[in-house]
Amino acid sequence: MSELVINRVFDAPRDLVYRAFTDPDQLAQWFGPVGFHVPRESVDLDVRTGGHERFTMVKDDDPSFTSPVNATYREVIENELIVGYEDVEGMPGFEGIVRFESRIEFHDEGDGKTRLVIIQSPHNEDILDDASAGWESSFTKLDALLAA
Repeated sequence: MSELVINRVFDAPRDLVYRAFTDPDQLAQWFGPVGFHVPRESVDLDVRTGGHERFTMVKDDDPSFTSPVNATYREVIENELIVGYEDVEGMPGFEGIVRFESRIEFHDEGDGKTRLVIIQSPHNEDILDDASAGWESSFTKLDALLAA
């Protein structure tokens, strides 16, 4: 089992970066690597401790290829922290159902910048690079949204 850790600084205030993760309209605009999109009608967020996050990523050139997300928020602190989990079947390198944990931290870096820290586990060592690349690809879309 491996842990994915991503640190990235965005040129936007913390509340705007947080809102990009918690506003359904904004999440649909940026989430998913380039080549995927999230239909707005698939997004259902109840952003509170005990709430949920549901949406579906769809591959642009093959709409039959989808990746649904159905997660539960374990802890939410507005503009600071989102912790959640999803029970996933068919994760590469794992048997049966696996509890996939995510922790997203939003840090005020001053000068209108935000440091985002994402920690996810478990990951199979073989897909860590792909998972990291997927986030970085998504962040190109998030950068554009935050700049608008």
